[in-house]
Amino acid sequence: MSITPISERRRLSPEESRDAALEAARAILIEAGPQAVTLKAVAARIGRTHANLLHHFGSAAGLQRALARSLAETVCARIVRLIQEARANGTAPTEDKPREVVDLAFDAFDRSGAGALASWMILSGNEDALDPILEVIHGLVDQIAAVEGEDTAIELREDTLALVLMAMGDALLGEQLARSLDLPRGAAREIALRQLTGSPRFRKMWGQDI
Repeated sequence: MSITPISERRRLSPEESRDAALEAARAILIEAGPQAVTLKAVAARIGRTHANLLHHFGSAAGLQRALARSLAETVCARIVRLIQEARANGTAPTEDKPREVVDLAFDAFDRSGAGALASWMILSGNEDALDPILEVIHGLVDQIAAVEGEDTAIELREDTLALVLMAMGDALLGEQLARSLDLPRGAAREIALRQLTGSPRFRKMWGQDI
């Protein structure tokens, strides 16, 4: 995916400039991997200066942290919408929306590059690499628990922990490990789905009978 450079003649607001940089960074991550997500590469992609991106992100590590947060926020916002839709219409098949949640989590770490980005940041010495992702996920859990009641919090955290660990592990080792065990590539997703749909608290969250 290519992004047309933004004309220097059109003055962007700070928010627009930052959003354009994150969109470009996301495209570069998918196209070329986390090592290619640099201030110089993003600046060239959107027709801005290196100094302009330094102002917004402070460093390449700052850009990568912001990108990680953006990826997590996108996924979590879609999960919230799925839950709201399922509970509003009450007509979704038993595994329809939960499967979408599993696919969102696995695709975020794999196809969208969040798993590779987090690993690259950690290996590059950024010890706080996972903080943006963890903060957003924690916020999602707290948001759902506030609606469903505090008695759901522990079970929901456990379900979330299992899903995120499986999704990140699958992004890093899933293809090779599944092949070595003579399992299909999507085996981890199916295991995650079975675990979630078997969780009473998770099913209640979707407005399904227990």
